[in-house]
Amino acid sequence: QVQLVESGGGLVQAGGSLRLSCAASRSISSPNVMRWYRQNPGKQREFVATIGDDGSTNYADSVKGRFTISSDNAKNTIYLQMNSLKPEDTAIYTCNAVEYYTGGRGVRDFYWGQGTQVTVSS
Repeated sequence: QVQLVESGGGLVQAGGSLRLSCAASRSISSPNVMRWYRQNPGKQREFVATIGDDGSTNYADSVKGRFTISSDNAKNTIYLQMNSLKPEDTAIYTCNAVEYYTGGRGVRDFYWGQGTQVTVSS
């Protein structure tokens, strides 16, 4: 079992920056992907960013050029650097990890953190 704990959320004015962290209790088995999601009350959970164990990254169009996902394998941690924040970025940000079987055998396991609140004021 893996536990994920997010941190780094807070209140910031539009145009500011925050750095979120997602620490895993142990290393995630490979192959794997790690993702950040966000969700506001009454709205569907939204994909934010993905990082693969090969270092590849993908971003939602709404955050491209402003957010950067990265990983530190020595610390079993991924990060989300958020710059040029906008009020519409306000949400609970949640970390997700997915482990896969080798050889195209599908999902092995998945984990969710509890989330960290990000609030951007105008």
